[in-house]
Amino acid sequence: MPADPSPRTAPSPPSPKNRGPGTSAVEVRRSSRRRRTVSAYREGDRTIVLIPARMSEAEEQRWVGVMLDKLAAQESKRMLGDTELAARAEWLSEQYLGARARPASVRWVTNQNTRWGSCTPAEGSIRLSHRLKGMPEYVVDYVLLHELAHLLVPGHGRRFWELLEAYPRTERARGYLEGVVAAGRLPHLPGAETEPG
Repeated sequence: MPADPSPRTAPSPPSPKNRGPGTSAVEVRRSSRRRRTVSAYREGDRTIVLIPARMSEAEEQRWVGVMLDKLAAQESKRMLGDTELAARAEWLSEQYLGARARPASVRWVTNQNTRWGSCTPAEGSIRLSHRLKGMPEYVVDYVLLHELAHLLVPGHGRRFWELLEAYPRTERARGYLEGVVAAGRLPHLPGAETEPG
């Protein structure tokens, strides 16, 4: 399958498997044989996204985002148990909160259907709704970081939101969660699309 000889690369956030100092990259490969489908896979520390050669720059950007979210959701569904969740919380605290937020426990729960997460600062416990399982890792990271920030600042005032400004995908994650809530109100959910229109 012929590919563009000079594929594009762009940095992406590290996955839970590779959270070292280096970051993985996204490589877009265009193919004249590929007519409609878009696919993506991990290759070492790189993410390869395969797209049709005729696709515009705007379509490319949109589909790279869609495929990164899809891969992240698949990986999140496969790998995050309570132990991994606690490790992720520790990493997020180090990266974005100067390791100041130190939860005593972090776990998944099945009794939170109206909240994505909750925190009891007096106990140092964080609970995430099982509904987050399978969502992109940046969304789970945001909710975890949100609850970690509550260990430092109980309410949702200015100081709280200033802590979350350090996480670069806060707005995107909030938008994703708002979309999930809005989609839950729709009478019919369309299937996931992997072919550009």
